Amino acid sequence: MLKELRISRHLSQEQLAQMSGLNVRTIQRIESGHNASVESLKCLASVLEVDVVTLTQERMMIDKNSDVWRNQPLWLKWWFFINYLSFKPLRKSTLRGMVFCHACGFALCAFAWIDLKALPGGLAFLLTGYLFQLLSWQGDKYGVWYDNPDDTPA
Repeated sequence: MLKELRISRHLSQEQLAQMSGLNVRTIQRIESGHNASVESLKCLASVLEVDVVTLTQERMMIDKNSDVWRNQPLWLKWWFFINYLSFKPLRKSTLRGMVFCHACGFALCAFAWIDLKALPGGLAFLLTGYLFQLLSWQGDKYGVWYDNPDDTPA
């Protein structure tokens, strides 16, 4: 949260440190997720014109997501990592991949009526689309998504 606020106000870490009276290293530690003292948060909140509760509340929400992810079994973390190449999977990416793979798969299977060589590619896309469907179901079941659940398309 601190980094986003700092960037939105077009401030560098050095400028924020100078304005708040804190050390640059302190700003770096807080931005990397380490705990900050109440005095440091008060200084930053006054410079950024937000209240301390906003700074700490947003950080706790991020920590809650990472705690849910951290408590998942190792096989599940690796299953999502292998399929997303990221330890922070997004449901939005899954839905996008599912729609893309199904659309390409159906298009290639339809094209296979003209040229039979397109059929294996179409079937591969369809299988990948169903893999994304399985990932979506497992992600919902275990609650591993890092995006907001209200962001799902209607």
